[in-house]
Amino acid sequence: MKFVHVEDFFHPNAGYQLNLLTKLQVEQGHDVTIVASEMQKMPDFLTSFFGKDNIEEKDKQFTERTGVKVVRHPIYRFYSGRSIFKPGLHKKIRSLKPDVLFMHNEDTLTGIKLLWAYKRMNVPYVLDCHMLEMASENKFSEYFRKFYRKFVTPIILKNNIPLIRVVDSDFVQKHYHIPLEKTKLLSFGTDVNYFKPDSELKQKFRAELKIEKDDYVVLYAGKLDVSKGALQFAEAIKNKIELENRAIKFVIVGNSLDNEYGKKVDSILQASENNILRFPTQNYYELVRFYQLADVAVYPRQCSMSYFEAQACGLPVVLEENEINIERASNKKGIIFSEGSVEEFRQAIFTFGSMPKEEFSIYKNNSVKNIVDNFNFVNVAQKFTDIMLDEYHKFKNRRRN
Repeated sequence: MKFVHVEDFFHPNAGYQLNLLTKLQVEQGHDVTIVASEMQKMPDFLTSFFGKDNIEEKDKQFTERTGVKVVRHPIYRFYSGRSIFKPGLHKKIRSLKPDVLFMHNEDTLTGIKLLWAYKRMNVPYVLDCHMLEMASENKFSEYFRKFYRKFVTPIILKNNIPLIRVVDSDFVQKHYHIPLEKTKLLSFGTDVNYFKPDSELKQKFRAELKIEKDDYVVLYAGKLDVSKGALQFAEAIKNKIELENRAIKFVIVGNSLDNEYGKKVDSILQASENNILRFPTQNYYELVRFYQLADVAVYPRQCSMSYFEAQACGLPVVLEENEINIERASNKKGIIFSEGSVEEFRQAIFTFGSMPKEEFSIYKNNSVKNIVDNFNFVNVAQKFTDIMLDEYHKFKNRRRN
């Protein structure tokens, strides 16, 4: 089958759902293409983490490594979380002759325009939704939701277009009036054959960085920006965290933004009383050694795919309380702290560092088991493909009848 995935923002060095899903679908034997925005006009908050220089070469390397082709279409600009494509996108998609079109993020401008063109495109669609309540804070959001309910939802329901929720939230039902029973829930996940604990590599990398075998290593891997709570993280580790019988070290992997916020984060981290090792942004395939190096991963605010990678490598997590993180940390997989509480965040880091080895091992083992049993993306990717294949056959049958 020929699958075409449409996404406003795609970076070949990232570890997002799209990067992994398309790679695994090629491994399943499908012909896969990603259609995305040109990179040069994307905003800094999206591109600063991985950069946008030499993107053509990086796209080429991604294709050579995964077999997934990348097609970029020019945009006027990126506004309010949406790419505004120049004319010709629909024609370009049709020229690829997809058997199934997967539209990521069904409520983007791109997704809406493609839904309005559903009959003309004459190809089966599959949609997904990543939205959570906490990420929908635009002051015009209620006006948009009313618009969506009136002009977009009827198209999805009338044509029975599959909508996959990748987070366990009732957002689409509550705000777009798409009944949950009309949707499918498929989680994020990771490739557990790649992201996994490795004690030998752990000690080897620690030796390279002059980190002692028994040191307590806390990992922050991700963007140092507002959405990830970078300033909250910096404030939390500004003052020394003391453990009785071991040293604590913080490993930070990620670049800060070249703006006032980023400079403030850098300034606080530089003045921290704790031992901090900083590394620039790593691509998806290089991150694994940092997860294997650490003992705990921390997420001051939002977290997505990296949570699965960290837990797959045996890292208990420290997470802010929200509608999905409570379950992620349940059954001794992590510790939850109250939203915005720097003191509880510090206490959670201290608790793991002071925990008896036997109890800490329970958290580590539960973390790995949780991902292997429930979030192995090799299995999840096949479920995505099954939905796409099922819609392909239903669409062909409807057209014949």
